[in-house]
Amino acid sequence: MQILPNNLYIVSTPIGNLDDITLRALEVLKKSDIILCEDTRHSIKLLNYYKINKKLVAYHKFNEKKQITSIIKYFNDGKILSLISDAGTPLLSDPGRLLVNECITNNITITPIPGVSSITTAVSVSGFKDQFLFYGFLPKTLNKLEKVLISLSKNYYTQVFFIPSNKLNFYLKNFKKYFSGRKILIAKEITKLHEAFIREDIDKLKTIKNIVKGELTIVVSEKNETTEEIDEKKIVNKARKYLENYSLKDTVDLILETETVNRRKVYNICLKIKNEENN
Repeated sequence: MQILPNNLYIVSTPIGNLDDITLRALEVLKKSDIILCEDTRHSIKLLNYYKINKKLVAYHKFNEKKQITSIIKYFNDGKILSLISDAGTPLLSDPGRLLVNECITNNITITPIPGVSSITTAVSVSGFKDQFLFYGFLPKTLNKLEKVLISLSKNYYTQVFFIPSNKLNFYLKNFKKYFSGRKILIAKEITKLHEAFIREDIDKLKTIKNIVKGELTIVVSEKNETTEEIDEKKIVNKARKYLENYSLKDTVDLILETETVNRRKVYNICLKIKNEENN
């Protein structure tokens, strides 16, 4: 394999078990002049494990704009650069997008070196449909979170999130509100000694205690016919309530703020109830 200067190599690294790295990734790292990483103290453990002694440059969300100019200069000097994240595939909820776009602007070749990702790893053991959407980290405040979940709850696909373990129960409480009728997989410490997968119906979720520190990968199942039936019962109840004080159109709009059935179906249900009440 040729490893060339004026290339940015996007190198996937292990998400826990240091043996989960490809031979190609090791070859690229060994031949790189500079390795860009989120936390040099974290990445040095991987490099020491494989006896790779290269210059590490910190590149993270707090300095990525500032570092762009000096990184481009490295390319102009003929250096071989690799970008790694603390774990998994770079740029997936990790810094790097600004650098990639700058490389595109400067005609610098970007070469992916694929490998481990907690996203696909968790989906592969979930048992859910493999048509999935990856969101990443959800908003931290309730108002912003609710807006996002209202939108996400309307699609029928499996969904994947990253969640800080110390905020798990906050997010699960809101999942119960917006993803009712679906199933969930909570993956913790994937590939590590204490790897565990918690599987449950979202509606049956209770407060989870003693989750270790760090980030969790959460997979919410696709929406199914059972979910649709549950939603319809909710719609009927809400329609009867709202129609006491609102017009047909406003009632439909209010219901669609939180429910995930198409507008025509909601309208037909509300119209039927309104006609029944008028007769």
